[in-house]
Amino acid sequence: MISINSLTVAFGGFTLLDSIDFHISENDKIGLVGKNGAGKSTVMKLICGLQSPTSGSVDMPNDLRIGYLPQIMEHHKGRTVMEETLTAFDRVSAIQEELDGISEQLASRTDYESEAYLSLITRFNDLNDSLAIIHSEPPEVLAEKTLLGLGFKDSDFGRKTETFSQGWNMRIELAKILLSEPDVLLLDEPTNHLDIESIEWLEDYLKARKGSLLLVSHDRKFLDNVTNRTVEIMLGHIHDYKVPYSKYLELRKERLAQQTAAYENQQRMIEKTEDFINRFRYKPTKSNQVQSRIKQLEKLERIEIDETDRVTLTVKFPPAPRAGDVVFKASGITVGYPGKVVFSDADIEVKRGEKVALVGRNGEGKTTLMRVITGELVPFKGEAKVGYNVSMGYYAQNQEDILDRNLTVWETLDNIAVGDIRTKLRDILAQFLFRGEDIDKKVSVLSGGERARLGMAKFMLQPYNLLALDEPTNHMDIKSKEILKQALKAYDGTLIVVSHDRDFLDGLVDKIYEFRDGRVKEHLGGVGEFLAKRKLESLKELERRFGQEGKTDQVVPDSGDSGIEPKGGKEEAKEAFERRRSESKEIRKIKHRIDFLESEIGKIEAKMREIEKVLSDPSPADDIMELTRNYLEHKRDLDAKTAEWESLMEKIEE
Repeated sequence: MISINSLTVAFGGFTLLDSIDFHISENDKIGLVGKNGAGKSTVMKLICGLQSPTSGSVDMPNDLRIGYLPQIMEHHKGRTVMEETLTAFDRVSAIQEELDGISEQLASRTDYESEAYLSLITRFNDLNDSLAIIHSEPPEVLAEKTLLGLGFKDSDFGRKTETFSQGWNMRIELAKILLSEPDVLLLDEPTNHLDIESIEWLEDYLKARKGSLLLVSHDRKFLDNVTNRTVEIMLGHIHDYKVPYSKYLELRKERLAQQTAAYENQQRMIEKTEDFINRFRYKPTKSNQVQSRIKQLEKLERIEIDETDRVTLTVKFPPAPRAGDVVFKASGITVGYPGKVVFSDADIEVKRGEKVALVGRNGEGKTTLMRVITGELVPFKGEAKVGYNVSMGYYAQNQEDILDRNLTVWETLDNIAVGDIRTKLRDILAQFLFRGEDIDKKVSVLSGGERARLGMAKFMLQPYNLLALDEPTNHMDIKSKEILKQALKAYDGTLIVVSHDRDFLDGLVDKIYEFRDGRVKEHLGGVGEFLAKRKLESLKELERRFGQEGKTDQVVPDSGDSGIEPKGGKEEAKEAFERRRSESKEIRKIKHRIDFLESEIGKIEAKMREIEKVLSDPSPADDIMELTRNYLEHKRDLDAKTAEWESLMEKIEE
């Protein structure tokens, strides 16, 4: 489908992509990986025609439809969320207009046996088939399902898009792309603004979807679950592996080990051969053997080890000054914004040296609590205060808004550095991979990953004893995330971190505050213990179970009412109640689907009766073959929907 041929991209004297070749076939699901700045986003722009290569070409069919989600985009204003999402079906309107035009032509023409007439019939049937596939359900229903899957609520559908943040507008754009059903999906870090529940929904969607996918993501688990092929960009070259990400790492390690072993063996052989040549070069009795060895070396195909990029972050946080025993404490706080309470009656305590994670769905109050900790927000009720001698470094989620776009990388640090630290700015920037001319780059031209690194570099300017990090790994490549994680584990101060990345949190934090349904609950231990305690396999399951089912902190009927004490007490009774409620919700979904199917079955049967009526007494103008074909198509559709209806009715009866 898409063929990339000898593609080179160079800027001045720097070559970003050096004569790369690879092919995207139908149903390929490719993870495009590499460090920040390797050229992943550039490849996507080249495929979309948004950027031109220095040399080489990108070849694809003219009618191939591509859906592209960039990292940063312009968002439309003036429409509601639902109105903007439904623009994804503009293609349906265009198909319908063409169908209407062909119908008018067919009605006015009489050259039934001509090639032109048959061509119109063929086009009409193709468009009808396309419309039938697209209209598996009404556009409004499909749009609603997609928006709910991406985290929107029913109450959001009528709100104007400009009232949402950039992250939520990105979800609208993603919904439009998915609903447009392109042949090829190009997604550049789609999970950056998604919570865990939405990531899971998107993961399931992409796994089930037919068609090609080229995905850039720094979420290792997401790559493993969605892709079946990994294309690595390193130092301008690509390495193609027909496996998901984790398996690619194993194969890459094996390949480099095999190359290294073969290279070392060959070097030993070459050394011995050259030693023989040097020793016996001038001995007449060995001249034939010497000449033979010389020719052997000349013909030898030298083994080379693939060049690898060994440049990595070297993050090491300064020693933390000693703070008081309690770094932050909140008692009975209710927090929110004018007209909206985000969470209430929360008790939170963070002690010196603890590493704490804040987890939960977007909008439940994690960033809001961060604003309370930093003093930007005052609770409506209760008391919140930072402890004695606490110096805080705050990493905000919206680094692109916090950093001054008009400053250079150097100026960003130089403007706030004081004292002896000014002499170490180059070393600090080098730790975060800003070297040479990089320090003179404007913030406005930095990639998302580079901005994340620059924001983290600011923490080196003074020794904080509390790091408050809100989604610090967004835009960071997988290797950088692991290095940051190890640096935070070694950090001797206190850490409060918001993250949806389970791999990043696992082994890093020792206490969790879970934000759910307007409440904040403390869980002691790490992520593994937290999941085991709740008998969940992942944070995703946690959010799926409780994310959209309303309040779960309801009063459970006292077991004394029935005279039976449930095994495990009220907590288990509450869990049983939740299970029953979840089952009731599933039954409601099934009933809604049954209602939809009954409506569709009625429509199909009506269409079939109309065709039967015409077939029973056809006129000379009626196309018997076409009518029969339509009748059989309706019959197949009717059989499929009837079978689904029967299956759902059996579930209800059970």
